[in-house]
This record gives sequence, structure tokens and C-alpha cells, in this order.
Amino acid sequence: MGDDDRWISTFLDAIAAELDAARNTRLAYGRDLKDYADWLARQGRDFARATRETVESYLMFCAAQGLSKATRARRLSSIRQMYRFAHDEGWRADNPAIRLKGPGRAKSLPQTLSHDEVDRILAAARNHGRTPPDRLRNTGLLELLYATGMRVSELVELPIAAVRGNPAMILVRGKGDKERMVPLSAPARAAVTAWLAWRDADDDARRLAGKPMHRHLFPGPGVAGHLTRQHFYLLIKAISAASGVDPSRVTPHTLRHAFATHLLAGGADLRVIQTLLGHADIATTEIYTHVLEDNLKELVLTHHPLARKG
Repeated sequence: MGDDDRWISTFLDAIAAELDAARNTRLAYGRDLKDYADWLARQGRDFARATRETVESYLMFCAAQGLSKATRARRLSSIRQMYRFAHDEGWRADNPAIRLKGPGRAKSLPQTLSHDEVDRILAAARNHGRTPPDRLRNTGLLELLYATGMRVSELVELPIAAVRGNPAMILVRGKGDKERMVPLSAPARAAVTAWLAWRDADDDARRLAGKPMHRHLFPGPGVAGHLTRQHFYLLIKAISAASGVDPSRVTPHTLRHAFATHLLAGGADLRVIQTLLGHADIATTEIYTHVLEDNLKELVLTHHPLARKG
């Protein structure tokens, strides 16, 4: 293992232990730092010998590659955090990235879906799947996602114990292992109850066969024991296509956005939506007010009598 690889692995171990960083966060840091290390190696440099000008050159290289502002800002943040750790550990006397200004993030509004589009996707989920259990699972996944606004990782990793007893609210473990309560709609509770009935029968059969029980609500064959995010991503694309909604506009995150936007349009308080989504900062949630403003502008331009005359 080279020195740069050792720096990366030690840094990732540290943020896992000290900051309780989520696995996906560590993977993102690792990818960013590996790309930076590979670029340094091509320049005949390494983490220890890089200067401020070196980091600036790398960011210019990223821009020339066509990487978005958001990606370049994230990579600079990863590099800055790693050098901060290296300075604290005494590996370097300085942090060459500390005074660099990032490219800033292009403010873009999240894509969302109309009520009708969501209804069509949910209806398609009820009929999508080769077997009755597949259709029950797909219905449960989509109803839960739209009813709660969970992140896709939170949904696929949901333990079966969280929904036992037909609860009106369930406990969700989010980023940084922070917990929050989210309510279940009547359709979501019905979908989960139907899926659990099949799951319990399947677990009884597994028990009789001497096989281990599944811990997750939506099990999968992989090492993690649950349906993967990648599998669910492909699944929701297929369901969207079956519903007649353009699959390019639909991801698991799009339904999370729809959950928030529809709540806000219905009069929900922004702080409540922040809590339900698990946002640490209200500023992250405030973007949905802009989505609503755009919808209201479209409504006026489409339906106002003077606009129609124009």
C-alpha cells in the first residue's frame, strides 16, 4: 500500500470512528480522494508534497473534464477535510486547501411529480411483478416511499421490527444514525400489512427448513441482507415506464421530493417537513418553497384571464 492509499484509509477509519460518518459518506470521500491521488501520481507528486497551487491545478483539471460545480465543490471539501486530518496528525505542517474557494454550487430545483403522476406510479406498482409476492413487495416499497419521504437507503435498510403491530408511525434511522419518527398513511399501512402477511408465511417456511430469518422488511440475496439501492432504482424505472410516466424523470429521490412538495402545497409547516425528511438544516428544506413558487407562477400564467388574453 502506497503512502497516499495509507493516508486515505487512515482518514476514512478516523471519520468512521470519531464522526460516526455513514457508509455512503465514507465511500464518497474515498472516491474523491482516490481520484485526486491518481492525478497527483500522474504529476509525479503525492499528498505530502502537494502545494496550494497543486490543488488549484487539480480543480482546473476537474473543470476541464466537464465535472459539475457541485462535484468540484465536493472534491475540494474532501481534499480539505483530509488535509485538516493530516495536519492534526502531524503528517503535514499546513493545509494547502484551507484557503481555496470552491466553485460554488449551481442552485437547481429538485424534480418533482404531480399528484396524478404519483397516483399512476402507485397503481402500476400494484400490478408490476412476475409473482403475487413481487407485486405485494413493489406496492409496499412505493407506498412507503411516498408516504414517508424516506431516503432510498433508509427504505431498503428498514428492519422488519419497525413495522410490526400496524403502527401509525415508524422509527427511521437516517444519516449519522440519527433517528426520527415518520407517519404512515392508510394506503401505506395496508400495503405493509399485506406484504407482512406473505413475509410471515415465508419466514415460517424458512424456519421449518432450518434457514435463518430475514431481518429486513425488504430482504435481498446479497451480503447486506436487504434489497439494494441499485435494484430499487431499476425497479422504480420499470414501474414508471409501465405507468406511462417518463422514467427519465423518476428516481427514488423524485418521490421523496414529491412527498415534500405535496405536503407544502397542502399547507404543512416547513419545520414539520424538515423533521420528516431528516434535514439537519432548514435551508435544505427551503428549496421546496421555490418549487412551490414555480408551480404557482405556472398556475397564474396558465389560468389567469389576463394571461390567457396575452
